[in-house]
Amino acid sequence: MANTERFLPTHIVSAGAVVLNDRGEVLLVLDDRRGSWTFPGGIIEEGEGVLDGVKREVLEETGVEAEVGELFCVTSNTCKYPGYNGVKEVPTKVMLDFVCRATGGAPRPSEENSQTAWFPLDEAQKRITAPAIAVRFQAYLDYEGRPAFLEYVTRPAFELKAKRTI
Repeated sequence: MANTERFLPTHIVSAGAVVLNDRGEVLLVLDDRRGSWTFPGGIIEEGEGVLDGVKREVLEETGVEAEVGELFCVTSNTCKYPGYNGVKEVPTKVMLDFVCRATGGAPRPSEENSQTAWFPLDEAQKRITAPAIAVRFQAYLDYEGRPAFLEYVTRPAFELKAKRTI
């Protein structure tokens, strides 16, 4: 008899935040694993809503409290890659990126990053060197009221497979 057991695909849901202050500067963290500046974000935890996860990730990584605003980008990273911190493999990711406004707190480093700082948009764009983060930040810069959809792979090398407005 044939095996009829079926498995659902595995996706991680994560969220990112382009956090702006009253001067229009963007909050970046220096990601120690990648050696590159990025905007804060991470995996949404089991039982956690996406918007709560965005606020938690920003606060944990930066010390800054944020109000979550508009969704500006939906990204699908369709490759699997080796994990870290005891995780064997990281499966396909779906990332939701939001425009956020700082409401309190002060930038500080965390266990995940050695530096956190505010930058003018043009300086932030220069500091974001990881291709996957750079393309998502460009989606923020290009945002005109309709979110971008991006699909890419990051292994063995970054390749943008799709880009459109949704």
